[in-house]
Amino acid sequence: MFIDFVSIEIAAGKGGDGAVAFRREKFVPKGGPSGGDGGDGGSVYIFADHNLHTLLDFRYKKKYLAENGVPGSGSLKTGRKGEDLIIKVPVGTIIKDADTGKVILDIDEDGKTYLFAKGGRGGRGNSNFATPVNRTPRYAEPGKEGQSYNVELELKLLADVGLVGFPNAGKSTFISVISEAKPKIANYPFTTLEPNLGIVRVGDYDSFTVADIPGIIEGASDGKGLGIQFLKHIERTGTLLFMIDISSENYDGDYHTLISELKKFSPALAKKKKILALTKADLIDDDGLKEAAKIKVKGYRGKPVIISSANGHNIQSLVKRLWDEIRAEEATK
Repeated sequence: MFIDFVSIEIAAGKGGDGAVAFRREKFVPKGGPSGGDGGDGGSVYIFADHNLHTLLDFRYKKKYLAENGVPGSGSLKTGRKGEDLIIKVPVGTIIKDADTGKVILDIDEDGKTYLFAKGGRGGRGNSNFATPVNRTPRYAEPGKEGQSYNVELELKLLADVGLVGFPNAGKSTFISVISEAKPKIANYPFTTLEPNLGIVRVGDYDSFTVADIPGIIEGASDGKGLGIQFLKHIERTGTLLFMIDISSENYDGDYHTLISELKKFSPALAKKKKILALTKADLIDDDGLKEAAKIKVKGYRGKPVIISSANGHNIQSLVKRLWDEIRAEEATK
């Protein structure tokens, strides 16, 4: 199950209270203050883990609390520090303040650890407050509260290539052919109910990721169909591969609708590198393929790539082209 939005509570530990204590030694009737400090509360850290691809675990556990610090004790003994809590999230997770909507963390780097909520400081024991005037202070500091937040976690897939197209355009079949991803495939609208992420191998050592975004329909940017809950995943992909069924009666109209929905959702999407593929070429004969090679789509610069995931027509050349685009983009960063 793919979960890309959850609300949780995160709280660092409270600092332990300082102790009020006095020395009790034989032959020392008036021992001085000996209360130790409380331990600091544990902090909460966020760790970006590329092995995670969903927020499913957070669906069942809503509170994440670091350990409180241990109170101080006599004989100047400092309480133990509370244990820190490390929360692992997928790369691509955005953490927002649930009350204000403000972005607190945008986690886009694998393996990085972020200090999210700092533990409260431990209170000082009464031994800290002795003065020549007040040699037997009978008070100590309470521990400070740790930072706490009510937050929303939103996951946006980080992929090199995002597949964009109407339902039944052949996106799921394509990603199953070029990668090890195994999306559910069937001949009815909205087969893909959640994004699929596939890793495409290039040669012996290189690879890139492809996100299969559920099919877009006209009005998706307004929430129709599967709506913006999946359009948001395209925001972070580097290159967009538009896929249109070769049997369509209006290539220009289909392409325009897809572009229009992306622009309505986020104008920045229209500026991404685009490649257009006409799919299901196995459904036409050789003469049809020759005619298809002449197709030009209004609004798209260049000629569409004619492919078939069923028989492999032009699949490898398209994969190579995608890889070349990814490398070219990386070279400009």
